Amino acid sequence: MNRSLRIMTGQCHVHRYMKPLLERIQKGEIDPSFVISHRVSLDDAPEMYKVFNDKQDECLKVVLKP
Repeated sequence: MNRSLRIMTGQCHVHRYMKPLLERIQKGEIDPSFVISHRVSLDDAPEMYKVFNDKQDECLKVVLKP
């Protein structure tokens, strides 16, 4: 059955929301740490990209440490 539905996506307005969100994070009003699933050194970035890309180890967001 065709109902002529159309789904569209787009990127968010990063520049509009970045400053207010960072301010709220700094004030402790928002805690985004629940999104971070892995923290690794920069040297491990290629391997973690593969883990993320292949959807392994429940990888959501990787933070790279220098």
